Amino acid sequence: MNYKILPLFFLFLLFGCKPGQQNNTDLEQLVVYMQGTYSSEKQSMDDKEYFNISLRMTPIWKKKGHYLYVEQAMFEKQDSPYRVRIYKISQRNNEFISEIYTLKNEKEWIGKWKTPEAFDNLAESDIELKPGCEVILKKQSDGTFIGQTGEKTCPSELRGASYASSKVTVTPTQILSWDQGFDKDGKQVWGAIKGGYIFDKIKN
Repeated sequence: MNYKILPLFFLFLLFGCKPGQQNNTDLEQLVVYMQGTYSSEKQSMDDKEYFNISLRMTPIWKKKGHYLYVEQAMFEKQDSPYRVRIYKISQRNNEFISEIYTLKNEKEWIGKWKTPEAFDNLAESDIELKPGCEVILKKQSDGTFIGQTGEKTCPSELRGASYASSKVTVTPTQILSWDQGFDKDGKQVWGAIKGGYIFDKIKN
């Protein structure tokens, strides 16, 4: 036996799976970055074309994977969110996928971010995937995560739209989200025009 190769062999046992471990850490890091309470108040004060929006992302179903319950509302109407969703965050090679689900009885769950354990009573059959609307993110060299939906893959009927698109950047302290709706001719019919909303994290 060539004992000179043994040190290299043991180094492989110790460090050979490190890339996979790092990827798993990246997934967990992304989820930690996303969760929390956000506000676009600063942007709305700097530019009157943007509204003050409240965004909450709360971890749920921890035993099933990485899920976030999401509420988005006008800041002064947080009891009446205009968007209620569940995001499922997963990983595929070096990409991170945020799948979007609607809740069939969403009004029953508004405000339940205060008691995340309540979602243990929500069955997976009570949520519905929005196919084609998932956001695919990649980690950048500076540690941020940047991604978007596929091209014309996310159907939308809101305000005469034919499809929607989302561009997202996630950092430890901010989420930049640019949601837009387009008609069949590619004309924008809803969403911010100049750029995305800047949500500052105000609470983890």
